[in-house]
Amino acid sequence: MTNYLQDASGTSAFMPDPSKPAHLLRACPAYEETPVLEVMQPFGGTLLIKDETHRMNLGAFKALGGVYAVAQLIAMEWEKKSGKVLEPEDFASDEIKAFARDLTFVCASAGNHGMAVAAGARIFGANARIHLAREMPDAFEKRLQNQAANVIRSSQTYEESVAAALQDAKTNDDILLADGSWPGYTIPPSLVMEGYTVIAEEMRRKFEANKQWPSHVYLQAGVGGLAAAITFMIRSNWAVQPEITIVEPDAAPCLMASSKLGEPTTVDGPVSNMGRLDCKAPSILAFDLLERSSVKYMTISDEEAEQAAAQLADAGVATTPSGAAGLAGQIKALSSDRQDGYLPLIIVSEGAV
Repeated sequence: MTNYLQDASGTSAFMPDPSKPAHLLRACPAYEETPVLEVMQPFGGTLLIKDETHRMNLGAFKALGGVYAVAQLIAMEWEKKSGKVLEPEDFASDEIKAFARDLTFVCASAGNHGMAVAAGARIFGANARIHLAREMPDAFEKRLQNQAANVIRSSQTYEESVAAALQDAKTNDDILLADGSWPGYTIPPSLVMEGYTVIAEEMRRKFEANKQWPSHVYLQAGVGGLAAAITFMIRSNWAVQPEITIVEPDAAPCLMASSKLGEPTTVDGPVSNMGRLDCKAPSILAFDLLERSSVKYMTISDEEAEQAAAQLADAGVATTPSGAAGLAGQIKALSSDRQDGYLPLIIVSEGAV
């Protein structure tokens, strides 16, 4: 089996092909484009919301990345064995299902990434082993088990579970499918990020058809995969360029700190209620891309994220503080950002479950 733990000697530039996940997802019965909502804000003005709370019946944007990455890695292993390229319709064949049964995907999860990997493995006939910190709720463990995943409570914190998953994959010669990246490990997380480009393409088509483009985009970030993938697509092919702000918890501003120091940097801080974003070390792929883009950074508090989630609930969009972080950033930046033609866009990245 390919050892993806040694796939690069350093940072590889993120150069996705958004047609690949789009092509695969067209053959997936669970795929449906998510809506862009237009909501009036309490202070006046329209807010654009890309609502990912029902994405592919998994309730979060990460379904795109994890499911797509599992499929691509199965295809890469198959091509290495047979010399043949898989087409989307091939994944349903008995031959490929039998091949996938011998593959196991391993990852750590603070939430939605583990669900996406588990779902992808189940859909394509492979196996999944998900490492959770002991602080994660039992209900989430049960949701993973409902996706046929083997769940291991391997550590006290998310960072420790990442290390445990890495060691697990090495020891058992299985496929590590993390959403973060580091020197020597970039191929699987680049596939996860490539899956996220579907979100930006869905939005671009809508804005182009309506001839209505956002002026400002507020993107929440943990390790930075979603923020970097959306930023890449905006800067690559959106006809009207918005101002982009990366929003992080003030307990885990790893991308902001990295940008200030000019290199990937691990930060310390307390546990945040934005659990999906409470990442102390950035993805090097995400950091490298954001450094080559024109973006701003800001932080928000747990209280600001809670208030934003409550405001979205009032608008009929049920989410968590992590899912509402973009709105919290938009509200916090309002006094300095608001201007003629101000039309903000946020991504509500997950549902309330």
